[in-house]
Amino acid sequence: MTKDRVTVVDIAKVAGVSKSTVSLVLRGSPLVNEATRAKVNAVMRDLGYVYNRGAANLRQSGSNSKIIGVVVNDLTNSFFAELAVGVDIVVQSAGFVQFLSNTSESVDRQREVIASMREHGISGLILSPARGTEGADLKPLVSADIPVVVAVRNVPGAKVSSICSDNREGLFAAVRHLASLGHRRIAFLGGFGDTAVFQERVDGYRDAVSACLVDQDDDLVFDAPPSRAGGADAIGRAISLVNKPTAAVCFNDAVAFGACDGLRANGIEPGKDFAVVGFDDVIEAKTAVPALTTISVDPQGMGRRAAQLLLKQISAGKAEAESIVSSVRLVVRESCGAALERAEA
Repeated sequence: MTKDRVTVVDIAKVAGVSKSTVSLVLRGSPLVNEATRAKVNAVMRDLGYVYNRGAANLRQSGSNSKIIGVVVNDLTNSFFAELAVGVDIVVQSAGFVQFLSNTSESVDRQREVIASMREHGISGLILSPARGTEGADLKPLVSADIPVVVAVRNVPGAKVSSICSDNREGLFAAVRHLASLGHRRIAFLGGFGDTAVFQERVDGYRDAVSACLVDQDDDLVFDAPPSRAGGADAIGRAISLVNKPTAAVCFNDAVAFGACDGLRANGIEPGKDFAVVGFDDVIEAKTAVPALTTISVDPQGMGRRAAQLLLKQISAGKAEAESIVSSVRLVVRESCGAALERAEA
């Protein structure tokens, strides 16, 4: 008996109850006593049964499922809001509706929301995985032939499609630009050290540091939550060094905004006294003060491409894994305006 093919009849047989009793438990009927309900629920958990609530509703209505699940790790970061907008543009035009959920970097929460989405009969899932997500976490979806596209962060060992940005090239371009302005001590700020994205971006940073002949110093790498608060914390540690950096490349734009906050709190003006470069090019980057130099990923574009890839798999009726690496480009604005001579003045 495979987990994705468990039926109500299987559950009833193992639990020693009737099929109708199992159906009543699934519907949350008050006609079932608590002991029986607990027994049936325990059997469902043991057998790995997922109640497809959407399919049950569709059997009554005769419609086809038109639901796309979108699960992101940090909806407080505007990057993911923009990505969700891109997804929505595509799925709406195809007649689908988007179910959006936030995990706040919790793998347990991620499992809960994906299970809930499966109950409602999602046709496919776009996932920006929480920290610690493993290939085994996505295996039940693959086994059930539910198309999955992983966005932003790869999941090693997961046999699903993915779309990510060229993290190495982005950081290389950022460091190369700062080196061209005369900077020799360039810090890397933010990001969780146990994620693949962090490693890829740090690798790009280190490759550029070596190629551009600037200071190679592991003390200039500061991991921190990829948030505004994390950026403020990281820049505080960076400028407390005896041999301070004169510029910083940041894990993302949220960290860059926080770094600018932290610099101002210490009487240092970003873009004049210290150069800052972000990564993502969210909408606020252009209107920030100073306007943020950043690596443009096009979050909405990534969302659109993720949705197109997912819909292609849904239409084909099979989930053949594809991997897409989106190109990135440096967008120069005011926040990197601090050349070395001014930074040391």
